[in-house]
Amino acid sequence: MTSFVIEADGGSRGNPGPAGYGAVVKDAVDGQVLVEIAEAIGTQTNNVAEYRGLIAGLRLLLDLAGDGAVVEARMDSKLVIEQMAGRWKIKNEGLRPLALEAAALARRLKVTWQWIPREKNKDADRLANEAMDAAAKGRPWRLGASSAEPRSAGGGSGTSGTSGTSGARLSGSSIAESSGSRDAGRSDFSGAGRSSHQAAGPGSVTDLGVPAEDLLLFDPADLSRESRESPVSPEEKTPAAATSPGTGWRGATTVATSLLLLRHGETPLSVERRFSGLGDPELTPNGIAQAEAAAARLSRKPYNLQVIVSSPLRRARVTAEIVAARAGLEVIVEEGLRETDFGDWEGYTFTEIQRRWPDELAAWLADPSAAPPGGESFGTVAERVEATRDLLLERYEGKTVLVVSHVTPIKMLLRLALLAPLAALYRMHLDLAALSLVEYYADGPAVVKAFNDTSHLH
Repeated sequence: MTSFVIEADGGSRGNPGPAGYGAVVKDAVDGQVLVEIAEAIGTQTNNVAEYRGLIAGLRLLLDLAGDGAVVEARMDSKLVIEQMAGRWKIKNEGLRPLALEAAALARRLKVTWQWIPREKNKDADRLANEAMDAAAKGRPWRLGASSAEPRSAGGGSGTSGTSGTSGARLSGSSIAESSGSRDAGRSDFSGAGRSSHQAAGPGSVTDLGVPAEDLLLFDPADLSRESRESPVSPEEKTPAAATSPGTGWRGATTVATSLLLLRHGETPLSVERRFSGLGDPELTPNGIAQAEAAAARLSRKPYNLQVIVSSPLRRARVTAEIVAARAGLEVIVEEGLRETDFGDWEGYTFTEIQRRWPDELAAWLADPSAAPPGGESFGTVAERVEATRDLLLERYEGKTVLVVSHVTPIKMLLRLALLAPLAALYRMHLDLAALSLVEYYADGPAVVKAFNDTSHLH
């Protein structure tokens, strides 16, 4: 049985920018806050702040309960949780020392790792914001200085904090929810607690020399961004390099990671409207022509593709290779972008499935957690696609990435960006070789800029 819970968080207003972290240790049974800490840590990235928050939380628990304590560590940073659980590799060398330090502390405890949505991590989020707010005013973070007063639980009271920029409070109280937010500096793309902002900026097609249909995919201010012509790696990024003019509701300190989502071209199964999952049909001649039309469009401004990733299945991979030949890029295969495994339904039409598996089909249409016989559910696909999205956003931050995939993974990426439920999959239609666009900003929001655009096919 878990005895304790650690909730940790960190954020940066600028990424990199003024940063801070917060961590709380709670009783696992009643949720009572036992000790909490926050600290402003100068100019850092979000991921560094998140790791610093985790390290602080682990140290708090060791001080409180000693070696061998049983704890569930919770964070809304999927990156940190997956890396600490050993499921994701640490590719940013700047994070490696922090990850090693956290792992060394964790080995002294009995830790399970749990990702949680941001809205369930409000105590740690509040503390991180308190630390950053205090630093912005030139003041040290002080315990008990928050406007969110602790609630008494069993008559316990918190002790006074230190006068430094960080400190810990032992408490017999649970903490009230704070309305504060650090959205102005968030780069954790976990999909939780994210809002979709729309951006609209000034500019004319004539001045920019961009075909009219392509304005569906980019704001005019985006087209002239220096970051599209001269990408800066996340490790080399400075506050100056991370700025752009900003348009509409979007802040002036954001650089988007753009995922252009391209469905593969036509196959014999798609012509006959048959379920096509992990089977590997080739493109038809028309499908090749569709891929070439997409390639012609994507090879001109404003796209400036920097990375092309593809599902391992042949229909997507060939589509990607046709675009790559025009763009002068290599195709990187990502297993997580494969289509849903439709199991026994592979190669059948909807009518044929309705006749042979009426009950199973009815369940599948009604419940995203239901799977075709021998196949995988949309819920399972959602987990795979979300993990792949997080990997792409970590690896290619600030770049324009073409993602060549299938109906279900593309719908999943759009659904996640819109914070829509799984049932929204049934409300979307994607044409063959259609192009969609999602932009992810360092301050948190994911913005769907285009959906099912087939203007290049006409």
